[in-house]
Amino acid sequence: MNRPLQKTFIYILLAIAAALVLYPIFYTFSATFMTPDEASAYPPRFLPSSFYVGSIVAVFQLVPIAKFITNSFIVSLIIMIGQLMTSSMAAYAFANIRFKGKAFIFSLFMATMMIPWEVTIIPNYLTVKKWDWLDSLQGLTVPFLATAFGTFLLRQFFLQLPKELFEAARIDGCGHIRIFFRIVLPLGRPALATLAVYAFLNAWNMYLWPLLITNSEAMRTAQIGIAMLQFEELTVWNLVLAGVTIVLLPSLILLILGLKQLVRGLTAGAVKG
Repeated sequence: MNRPLQKTFIYILLAIAAALVLYPIFYTFSATFMTPDEASAYPPRFLPSSFYVGSIVAVFQLVPIAKFITNSFIVSLIIMIGQLMTSSMAAYAFANIRFKGKAFIFSLFMATMMIPWEVTIIPNYLTVKKWDWLDSLQGLTVPFLATAFGTFLLRQFFLQLPKELFEAARIDGCGHIRIFFRIVLPLGRPALATLAVYAFLNAWNMYLWPLLITNSEAMRTAQIGIAMLQFEELTVWNLVLAGVTIVLLPSLILLILGLKQLVRGLTAGAVKG
């Protein structure tokens, strides 16, 4: 009897934890369809009384949110592709190519993960400003085209690939380039999909860097658009939450579609055998 009771208790705790995590998301979607009076009512309402879409329409009228979402999508896509390219090539080199000082270089490479991004924001800003990349697409994307985490993730996955495949490929006369494109990349699709989802979501949710280097509405991203819905005199929360819902939907859809690959890739190499 103890074991079923323990399982029941664990499931109850997990259900409570899941409810606490999901409640803010649920309330955000619920408040999006509330009228301004319902959204500002006290105590807060749990569900809207009707399907009110005026807040969503107002968001598109107040700020060019469609342009901001397009900018975010382009920036996130470029960063995702760049990280897939640089991380996969670096990971293959660290996993399958022998060269002097590889262990030290890899350790130094991984040590960069311990440096907070906020520490590098000023040097990056000064570099982008010197190159006249402020308020530009390359300024939003180039500093994020390489990532130590992505290299580490793919390296751990590449190390699990059977060595016999590489030996057979070398016997057939394949070099590193053909092995990389014909064997490693096709077999590494789960890890590559994981990195793609992770990189896209990280780039989609960037706020500080786009706020720092962009000045015109033509280059601002979706996260900046949400901040523009907050006014100095008054904050209409149903408008803000409607903007959050519009921006949140693409990332939620991508996360749902790529959740299986994300978990599989993050746990790669964690269990032997």
